[in-house]
Amino acid sequence: MARFDFIATYIMANRKNGAIYTGSASDLPARVGQHKQGIGSKFTKKYGCTRLVWFEQFEAMEFAVRREKQIKRWPRQWKINLIEEFNPVWLDLSAELL
Repeated sequence: MARFDFIATYIMANRKNGAIYTGSASDLPARVGQHKQGIGSKFTKKYGCTRLVWFEQFEAMEFAVRREKQIKRWPRQWKINLIEEFNPVWLDLSAELL
């Protein structure tokens, strides 16, 4: 059964302006941990997307999934702009989740 401790839409990257992955999770710290271990997503494992560069927290999973789908339809540059508005140097924000 899923935990709903930190519901969020998030973006992982391998480096600044590199490969990016958009997802949503009911427990963001646990999901980021999976990405860092190379489990849970073939894309993040293949491209080494282990850096949490953006996230937005929600009260309910349905809103996080809706936001994920919206962002996935965006052009790549819009995603980069979203990341850089929040995190201009693409730091790994996973330490903020602890």
